[in-house]
Amino acid sequence: MIEVQNLTRIFRTYKKQPGFWGGVKGLFNRTYDETAAAKDISFSIAEGEFVGFLGPNGAGKTTTLKMLSGLIFPTSGTARVAGYDPTKRENAYRRIFALVLGQKNQLWWDLPAIESFTLLKAIYGLQEADYRRTLDELVELLGIRDKLNVMVRELSLGERMKMELIAALIHRPKVLFLDEPTIGLDVVSQRAVRLFLRDYNRRHRVTIILTSHYMADIKELCERVIVIHKGKKIYDGALDMLESGSDSRKKIVRFVPKDATFSETWRSRYGETTRSDDGTFTLRVSSDDIVAVAQEVLATGPVADITIEDVPLEDVIAELFQSK
Repeated sequence: MIEVQNLTRIFRTYKKQPGFWGGVKGLFNRTYDETAAAKDISFSIAEGEFVGFLGPNGAGKTTTLKMLSGLIFPTSGTARVAGYDPTKRENAYRRIFALVLGQKNQLWWDLPAIESFTLLKAIYGLQEADYRRTLDELVELLGIRDKLNVMVRELSLGERMKMELIAALIHRPKVLFLDEPTIGLDVVSQRAVRLFLRDYNRRHRVTIILTSHYMADIKELCERVIVIHKGKKIYDGALDMLESGSDSRKKIVRFVPKDATFSETWRSRYGETTRSDDGTFTLRVSSDDIVAVAQEVLATGPVADITIEDVPLEDVIAELFQSK
């Protein structure tokens, strides 16, 4: 469904000298800085895949999605989405994809959402029966029928995002680009959006690329992730393989001593040990040493509570960034 080969986008920014005379000099002799927002990125995504697109701020995630949407042109490289070249901006291509930007709205702020949906129906030339059937399905899945006639500006952030998703899916796109759709949402709204996206993807086999800084989104929705850093792709593969490599070969052991047997300076022989102000000890140890660590802790003294956890995905991703 999506084929990307050596996609590159370089931005040139004017470098102004300080002061008034620096501005005057810039009128006649300008210098520029070049920033590669995306550099030689290549990947392919099959129909129906739900792929996470990860990277720190400024890594090039949104730039890549905008190139796939035809909003900006690549400096070099090629992209094909459902057989179309996004740079040509053909109407036929615009009808088969949708882009949702978590920090931008496509709905009219001072109108009820249903009015924007009616406008989109006209823009996409949808038949009344198809439009009604799709709208009813989306409204029921998101549980937001009673808000259709409320002014968009009077909706909560979570309700607005649900309306944005309906607007993006009203024409039944084959490809959906989601750029941080859950940003700023509370835990309940995030979960509702995730459940909807997972269900919709399974029902209609829509190809979805999702960028998010919430690892819960990625873990619940994506089996495959593409990680980019400083404009370059540094990982492309299964999420569980990413979690099973590098630092995730370690475990985190937390325990709370029952009495003063453990001194503040107590350290495990098997790995990094830290102690928080509330007296909780945290150990970062190899998976192979878990049994030995547990025995060491229990042999030292009684504990009130002990837990063993995987290293958070956020830490695995952060280590991956730092190693590049």
